[in-house]
Amino acid sequence: MAYDEELAKRIRNAITLFPEGFTEKKMFGGVAFLYQGKMTIGPVKNDLMVRVIDSKMEAILKQESVRPMEFTGKPMKEFIFVSPEGFKTEEQLQNWIELGLEHAKSKLK
Repeated sequence: MAYDEELAKRIRNAITLFPEGFTEKKMFGGVAFLYQGKMTIGPVKNDLMVRVIDSKMEAILKQESVRPMEFTGKPMKEFIFVSPEGFKTEEQLQNWIELGLEHAKSKLK
């Protein structure tokens, strides 16, 4: 399953703003960017997969361009997909990265 290589490049560029190290891992038919081993964000086909803390899921899912992430017909807990309209600008992409980073940091406590 292919993923948007240009989106992956945009993410790589954007995460350089964070001094902490990120790693990459192929998964979900795309590539995931992990913060200290915790999945944060990544391109899957033409969409953006983002991990979201549970307390923000309801509000996030109300946004345009956002839908639950599902592969088997059942939504995965704390995962969303954002369609390309939702990350056109670098500012939009940065917001999603920060949301995914918030989720990862919450799992390190």
